[in-house]
Amino acid sequence: MTRSLLLAFGALALLSAPASAQNIRAGIIGLDTSHVLAFTKTLNATPQKPEVMGVRMVAAYPQGSKDIEGSTKRVPEYTEKVKAMGVEIVPSIDALLDKVDVVFLETNDGRPHLEQILPCLEAHKPVFIDKPIAGTLVDAIKIFDASKKASIPVFSSSSLRFGKGTQAVRGGSIGTVKQAQTTSPASLEPTHPDLFWYGIHGVESLFTVMGTGCQSVKRGTVTEEVSIEDKATKAVTKQKVERITVTGTWAGGRTGTFTEAKGYGGKAVGEKGEAAIGTYDGYDPLLFSAVHFFRTGVAPVTPEETLEIYAFMEAADESKRRNGAEVTIKEVMDKALAEARK
Repeated sequence: MTRSLLLAFGALALLSAPASAQNIRAGIIGLDTSHVLAFTKTLNATPQKPEVMGVRMVAAYPQGSKDIEGSTKRVPEYTEKVKAMGVEIVPSIDALLDKVDVVFLETNDGRPHLEQILPCLEAHKPVFIDKPIAGTLVDAIKIFDASKKASIPVFSSSSLRFGKGTQAVRGGSIGTVKQAQTTSPASLEPTHPDLFWYGIHGVESLFTVMGTGCQSVKRGTVTEEVSIEDKATKAVTKQKVERITVTGTWAGGRTGTFTEAKGYGGKAVGEKGEAAIGTYDGYDPLLFSAVHFFRTGVAPVTPEETLEIYAFMEAADESKRRNGAEVTIKEVMDKALAEARK
């Protein structure tokens, strides 16, 4: 039997084994985000929480972004911290894959994700891809295409998807959502479309309650007055700043708006009333979903929904380039699909 067939049978056995019988060795690619510390602390705790029983973080390949200073400067510190939690540091992705059953792709920079995930899929390792799934919508499509071709599941999500109130609305607590607004910080990284880097948090909350079916996007700004303190004199002055705001129109005239803000939050209006959404409830709910995914092979977010989220954010950039004009999701998706599959 060839090595590839042995790997395929091993992956199938992992996904089909009863959850209670599974002891899963997890590995990390990329030690440049605080998420790896949170995930490892929970997985490698003694005793373990019931939701992650039997899953341990055993190895990590530290290399993440090579040219984003905010990411590269974290690697030495985070490497030492995960080592202190019992994680072996390895010199390559191939070395990691020899030691683990599943992979957390944690590189903070979305651009190398496609290159990093391909050997994982070749080795038949299920992968959770932390946000952003990629540096472009084109690469996101290529990742899901490669996953489908290899018959190895992957999924990507922000932790904000799994906020308690957001999940309640997703589950139908207020019926079909007619209108929703979410907020989150939206710091920018010049190498990525504007909302990919941090605005993804609020956008993911928005799509969690609105679902798929967004048809068009318009981007603008809102003006907010903020207080600025001079560190030397402690004097406080008022300053007006512009915040990103993006409104999507869904089928049936439903609307959803993301607005940049200091904090996480929002509101959904449905057939049965209103509800608060968009809160950050820690990393554990996302981790629990990733572990369930590794145990079952069933992704909690479909590729179609994830791709629509990233099309929404790319459409927001296109709307900005067109001075706030409305841009259709179809236009953006068609262009990206053509490039990804040419």
